[in-house]
Amino acid sequence: MSTATVDIHEVPAESGEVNYLNATYGIRSWLLTLDHKRIGLLYLVSITIMFVIGGIAAMLMRINLIEPQGALVEPETYNKLFSTHGIIMVFFFLVPSIPATLGNFLIPLMIGARDVAFPKLNLMSWYIFVTGASLALYSLMTGGVDTGWTFYTPYSSTYSHSAVIAVALGVFIAGFSSILTGLNFIVTIHKMRAPGMTWFRLPLFIWAMYATSLIFVLATPVIAITIFLLGLERLLHVGIFDPALGGDPLLFQHMFWFYSHPAVYIMILPGMGVVSELITAFSRKKIFGYSFVAFSSLSIAVISFVVWGHHMFVTGQSVYAGLVFSVLSFLVAIPSAVKVFNWTATLYKGSISYEAPMLYALGFIGLFTMGGLTGLFLASLAVDVHLNGTYFIVAHFHYVMVGGAVMAFMGGLHFWWPKMTGRLYPDVWARLAAAIIFIGFNLTFFPQFVLGYLGMPRRYAIYPAEFQVLNVMSSAGASILGIGYLIPLIYLTWSMRYGKPAGPNPWGAKGLEWTIPSPPPTENFEEIPIVTEEAYNYAGTNTVSHV
Repeated sequence: MSTATVDIHEVPAESGEVNYLNATYGIRSWLLTLDHKRIGLLYLVSITIMFVIGGIAAMLMRINLIEPQGALVEPETYNKLFSTHGIIMVFFFLVPSIPATLGNFLIPLMIGARDVAFPKLNLMSWYIFVTGASLALYSLMTGGVDTGWTFYTPYSSTYSHSAVIAVALGVFIAGFSSILTGLNFIVTIHKMRAPGMTWFRLPLFIWAMYATSLIFVLATPVIAITIFLLGLERLLHVGIFDPALGGDPLLFQHMFWFYSHPAVYIMILPGMGVVSELITAFSRKKIFGYSFVAFSSLSIAVISFVVWGHHMFVTGQSVYAGLVFSVLSFLVAIPSAVKVFNWTATLYKGSISYEAPMLYALGFIGLFTMGGLTGLFLASLAVDVHLNGTYFIVAHFHYVMVGGAVMAFMGGLHFWWPKMTGRLYPDVWARLAAAIIFIGFNLTFFPQFVLGYLGMPRRYAIYPAEFQVLNVMSSAGASILGIGYLIPLIYLTWSMRYGKPAGPNPWGAKGLEWTIPSPPPTENFEEIPIVTEEAYNYAGTNTVSHV
């Protein structure tokens, strides 16, 4: 056993390292790879395609809403547009975005392992995801579905004449990808940590991914069963959800939201883990209250399973059940608030630098806080009666999901991009894009809070003329937001060929992934590291021991 002290700023990339981004290795080597890093990049390409398609659907919706009577499409087509946007963005972008991409790439690197526990299962998970996404995408593009992303019955199970079965089957198939990915991550984190990597030396990103994986494994089977029953009723006219057949439509909502509220945290918990990494790296401080931040991730995962009923306050459920769900919904905000408080305390008196990843992290904190606070209004029974089904819901959801999950994804992508590719991107353009996204996002969705408060219902292709000014503002903001997302796509692609070499650790960050070359070799570590210090020890030296 040897011990060496390494200055992470001076370690050059090995001249003979294998650049797994090099296309000369052939498409076959990518499609059959068992390397977790390549699989993460395959997911990255896949979800980027889905994000672009979902974004185009959103753009068409906002163009249509410029005029009160609809500027572009008929109401029937508009129904298919918002359904397409929701289904693609929720099931094929937000759910897999950080876990499947950054999670796959980073978990073994961060815990000192050479790969995930089940490499073949990992590759199979990607193929399952692509199969489900392709089926759903083909169905959405050739016939479309008009049920919304929630597939509410009995309309979806009996009365809709759109391609419900095919799209739902795509979602059903993709769910198995989530289950297998979660199982793989849980086993990897439990069994493959490097010597000395105790639970309380783990990076907080790993804690967040562990909590997310628990939700993957425990909640996803519920939505799979729900969709299976939906298809069974639609095909065989068995009375499950349709009252005309002896079924109960509220049963579908209970089953759907039992998965879909924890799914909100599938989308946001990984983003919280990313932000924890970014805040410490760019404030040069150990995270304030490490154990509180770590356990808050597990708390969110647990409590998220018992708050689904706040989506059903106006469905006629028991008032007493509504009161319980209301209290629990307020309760789930506490561990999220703990994270925001601890991030803020970490920034206090920190040596803060404002690189692009940090701008995304700060944007996340602001937008997610706004989304969380507006969620408290929806957790209140009396207020929810007025706001339910309005654009207030749309704004709240997007402040949490886009303002939270997507901002964190963009921040993490910019932070670890030099590690993935071995190349730097133009910092000025990256900072500009972060600012444009933040401004465009607020201009897009803040007016929708006002629209919802004034009573404009969601999912309507036409609306009263007095709402036009706010809708035009929202559509203009969406144009700015779209430009903000397009700029990183251009300069990140450019950087893969023309960017300056990054070296092992361009940020001077802590963590095992920053002690190896960029991009990492196939086996990650020549020798398994021995961890001898706490996480985020920015006050000390970077000591790496190897077996």
